[in-house]
Amino acid sequence: MELRTNRAKQKLANGEVVTIVSGITHPDDIDAVGPVGFDGIWLEGEHGSTEASELGNLTRACDLWGMTSVARINLNEQGLIYRTLDRGAQAIVVPHVNNAAEAQNVVDGGKFTPLGKRGMFTSRQGYDVDNYLHKANEETMLIVLIEDIVAWENLDEIIAVDGIDVFFVAPSDFAASMGHMGDLTHPDVVEKITDALTRIVAAGKHAGALATNENVAAYVELGVRFFMTGAGPWIAGGFNQFVANANSGKK
Repeated sequence: MELRTNRAKQKLANGEVVTIVSGITHPDDIDAVGPVGFDGIWLEGEHGSTEASELGNLTRACDLWGMTSVARINLNEQGLIYRTLDRGAQAIVVPHVNNAAEAQNVVDGGKFTPLGKRGMFTSRQGYDVDNYLHKANEETMLIVLIEDIVAWENLDEIIAVDGIDVFFVAPSDFAASMGHMGDLTHPDVVEKITDALTRIVAAGKHAGALATNENVAAYVELGVRFFMTGAGPWIAGGFNQFVANANSGKK
């Protein structure tokens, strides 16, 4: 058995755009969207219901379609990071990383020695893989969320930490931390988010963003290549178009 390729990580290395979809919560639903061509599934363990006991089946469904399983956890704790990886996730998203020490903690929990301090265990991804402990660091993906104004203030030291694959600028908490809760289009919020993304790209690192049909092209122009988008607006948009088309046929 060969270690499965992390599709999202591979595409980033090639300079390609990576698309991750959130709002998919069941293995059958992962199967249903598998043929669409998403690069990965965002498994929500901070605000959503994803638990460690469910990760085996969720990540197996991603594996079947060659999609990267991206699991967001709710705490920057090394044991939680590597337990989630042990359950089969190929990528970890850690919230509220606000300084270099917190970024280094993500690396320490997510990478085996000599890069980190991940506990010695063969993940589900490593079953029957020769020398998994020596190969895992190559495919494991670490994503930190830049979602507080203090993270923007400390951004240079955060992006200097080696081993982080994506520095993802998350808008909602970012806006709230600036005193503009719910106002993602406030000029100060837009300015700070744009500045953060630009600085990440300028440093030669990978920037990530929450994207919609309306803003994704502009983010690509900034150099962002890693995107998470929600399934909900697409479902709603398709349904509304269907209803409009049906009503237009009325006589």
